[in-house]
Amino acid sequence: MKIAIPTNGETVEGHFGQCETYTIFTIGANKQIEKTEILPSPQGCGCKSDIAGTLNKMGVDVMLAGNMGQGALNVLNQYGIDVYRGNSGNIKDLVANFLNGKISDSGKSCASHEHGEGHTCEHNHDA
Repeated sequence: MKIAIPTNGETVEGHFGQCETYTIFTIGANKQIEKTEILPSPQGCGCKSDIAGTLNKMGVDVMLAGNMGQGALNVLNQYGIDVYRGNSGNIKDLVANFLNGKISDSGKSCASHEHGEGHTCEHNHDA
């Protein structure tokens, strides 16, 4: 199993499309972290970048995220990545909690989000 987390340093980024990096954990059969990789985040809206395809090619099965728009969620799901929203805090603690069955999806998507320089985007990412 591979778990991706949108990150800034060692913490979960509050919004998927604004993270500095994605931290990818490879989990072994014994539910232990076997490998950690850092993937720089493409600039711009998370739902319009090819990050979902890139993560899929890397073998990512699960994303543990803060918040994201419905469009980003749809794209990740189309690539076979299960998304658990509403997370925060230290990423290693989050992975441990997920592996112990303590994480569930918040079920909430952002209705709008920032695209830098104060421009708020409220477009339909499903189109």
